[in-house]
Amino acid sequence: MSATTDGRHPHRVVVIGSGFGGLFGTQRLRKADVEVTLIARTTHHLFQPMLYQVATGIVSEGEIAPATRVILRKQDNARVLLGDVESIDLERKVVTSRLLTRLTETPFDSLIVAAGAAQSYFGNDQFAEFAPGMKTIDDALELRGRILGAFEQAELSQDPEERARLLTFVVVGAGPTGVELAGQIAEMSDKTLKDTFRNIDPTSARVILLDAAPAVLPPMGENLGTKAAKRLEGMGVEIQLNAMVVDLDYNGLTVKDKDGTTRRIESQCKVWSAGVAASPLGKQLADQSGVELDRAGRVKVQPDLSITGHPNVFVVGDMMSIDDVPGMAQGAIQGGRYAADAIKAGLNGQKPEDRTPFKYHDKGSMATVSRFSAVMSVPIPFTSKRFETEGFFAWLGWLALHLVYIVGFRSRLSTIIDWAVSFTTRNRSQLTVTEQQVYARTAMDHLHHLEAENKVDESSGIPAAESPTPPAATSTPDTDGQEPQGTTDAQAEAEKNVADPEVVRKERADAG
Repeated sequence: MSATTDGRHPHRVVVIGSGFGGLFGTQRLRKADVEVTLIARTTHHLFQPMLYQVATGIVSEGEIAPATRVILRKQDNARVLLGDVESIDLERKVVTSRLLTRLTETPFDSLIVAAGAAQSYFGNDQFAEFAPGMKTIDDALELRGRILGAFEQAELSQDPEERARLLTFVVVGAGPTGVELAGQIAEMSDKTLKDTFRNIDPTSARVILLDAAPAVLPPMGENLGTKAAKRLEGMGVEIQLNAMVVDLDYNGLTVKDKDGTTRRIESQCKVWSAGVAASPLGKQLADQSGVELDRAGRVKVQPDLSITGHPNVFVVGDMMSIDDVPGMAQGAIQGGRYAADAIKAGLNGQKPEDRTPFKYHDKGSMATVSRFSAVMSVPIPFTSKRFETEGFFAWLGWLALHLVYIVGFRSRLSTIIDWAVSFTTRNRSQLTVTEQQVYARTAMDHLHHLEAENKVDESSGIPAAESPTPPAATSTPDTDGQEPQGTTDAQAEAEKNVADPEVVRKERADAG
C-alpha cells in the first residue's frame, strides 16, 4: 500500500457499519494519513447489549445510541454517509449505497466490512411479524409498546381466557439476551407495575423462557447456567428447555418437545432472541472472491481477518467466522482495531504476508438476571482456568463494564441516574409508548409490499400486480386472516430443517 492512491489524495478507507467493529476501527485510524468514509444504515452507534433495558423502560434509546456524526465530529479524516449498502464491487473497488432513491458510489483502497447481523428465525421469517427480535432500537421500542400494551388490553378485558393470553409473555431463546429480558419483564410486572391497575394484578403475569437447547446460557457453562436458571425460577419465570417453536401466530405459538409431542401456548406478546444471521453482504463477498461462508452466513476470514485474494478487504464483528472468537462486542472491537492497525502498517510498507495473525483476548462474559444479580465468567491470567461467580458482585462487574463502553460522558451520567432510579426504587423512567412504535414495522412492510405490486414492468408497461405470475409450489392459509403465502422448494427445505431439533441446535451453536 502507498500513502496515496493516485498522487492526489490519501489512501481511501471505507468502513461499512457503525457498530462496535466499524466505529472502533474508524477511531483507530484517527491519526493515520487516510480518508475514512463510514457508511451506515442508521444515524447512530448502537450499544446492543443494553437493548433489553430500553425494551423494559430502564434507560432511553438516546443513552445507548449516540449519533455517529457527533462521536466522530473531531476526527477530521473521517466522514459519515447515511445509506444502506446494496453492493460491494471488489474488482472496481467501489461500494454502492442507497438512501431513499439516491445511489452513492464510494471508491476504496481498503475496506472494513462490519455490517453486523440480523435476527435469524431459522427459515421461518414469517414469525417476525408476531415476535420481533432484539437487534435494533426499533425492535426495543416496539417490544416496550407490546409489553405495556398487553397490560392495557388486559385491564379492559372481561374474558378470563383473553386476560390470561394477554398476561403471558414468551421469550424464545435462553442466551444472554433472553435471560436478561425474561428477568426484566418479571421484575417490571412484580415491582414497577404493581398497584398501577385496578381490574388486573400485574404480578400475576406469566413469563416463559423457552429454548430448543437443553440448558440456559449454554456459552457460559453448566454451572453458571444452572445458577441463572434457579434465580429466574425464584422470580417466577417458567423455563422450558428442549422446546422448539414450530409455529407462531398473533395469539400464541406451538411448541414441539423433545419427546416429539406438540403443545400450544397462548400468548399475545412474544419476543425472539434465538439466533443470528450475518449480513447478506457476506454472500456478495463469497460470490466474488470464492471465500467460504458458515451456516449462519458469516465469512470465513484469513488469520489476518482479510478475505482470500483480497488482503485489503477485512471482515470483522458478527460477519466474521474465525475459531475461538465469539460473536460478542469484544470480538468486534478487537477485530475493528486490528484491521485498522493492519491498514496503517501497510501504509508504512508492511506486506500482507508479514502480518501477525489476529489474536482474540478473552475478557470474560457476563449476563444480568435481575436487579442485584448477574453471572460472570472471566479467564484467570496465565492459566487455562476461569473465575466464575454470580450474585451481587457479578452484577456490579456487569454495571462497571457496560458503563465503560457507553460512548460519551453525558450518556454515562444519564445512564447512572436511570440505573439509580430503577435499582433503588421500583420506578422506571422510560415507560412512554405510542401506537406507532408497535405497528410501524408491519405497516412499513405492508407499504413496501404494495409498492412492489404497483411497480410498472419496464418491458411491458403493465403494473406488476396485473402481470401473470407463476403459481407458488404450495399455499398455506394464515390463521389470522392474512393473505396466504407461497412456499418455494428452498423454503420447504428450510422448514423441514427447522422441524428437526438437532439441526436447529447445531445452527444456534454455530451462531454463538
